[in-house]
Amino acid sequence: MPEPVSTSPAAPGVAGRTVLIAGATSASGHACAAALTAAGARVIAVGSNAERLAELAASVPGAITRVCDLGDFAAVTALAEEIRGQATVHGHGGIDGLIHLVGGWRGGGGLAGQSEEDWQALDAAFGTLRNTTRAFNDDLLASDAGRLAIVSSASVARPLAGGANYAAAKAAADAWTRAVAQGFAKATAPEPPTAAAVIFVVKSLAGLEQQLAERVIGLWGTTAAELNGVHIPLDPA
Repeated sequence: MPEPVSTSPAAPGVAGRTVLIAGATSASGHACAAALTAAGARVIAVGSNAERLAELAASVPGAITRVCDLGDFAAVTALAEEIRGQATVHGHGGIDGLIHLVGGWRGGGGLAGQSEEDWQALDAAFGTLRNTTRAFNDDLLASDAGRLAIVSSASVARPLAGGANYAAAKAAADAWTRAVAQGFAKATAPEPPTAAAVIFVVKSLAGLEQQLAERVIGLWGTTAAELNGVHIPLDPA
């Protein structure tokens, strides 16, 4: 991925942008919220647990928190409408970025260990990606620098029996995000896209939260045409 070049006219920069973090109370959510706020972005941290959101707000001054059931499309749509009604630096209303961090590893026990409970939880996490991207798609297209990012897994390319549920759910999220990227490109064709959807790929996100946060900021230091539909590996030090 190119180094951020925020001074370039073609690289819009994240300062003043409104960025929504879905699943913000995770370790990676905290890291992204802190880094984006420090970079001058307006961060809206969304989760389902009010107590954990309050902890995030205390540790990241300036972050706006919202409790929302991201599995409920009507609730997500209502949140999108609320945000659109608020004035922003860039004037279009809505958000300039959606960082989707809902979900986590579930698996083990070989193919026989791929439980219905695990699959339902993973499927529900995928549902939050569908809901948020549909509810905020127009906002990302209206921005002159819309960005969507998810975190996927290296297991999509090399699935194992003990993680079959997890790899299948991540493959679905990967395909959905690439479809969003195609929609972004189609919306402005034949001109280059102004919005980009990217997929960060990890073996395990543990220990890479700060690297993820830095790469998220870098999404606004690179043009949408360079980013749209790209897989970006995160590497352990």
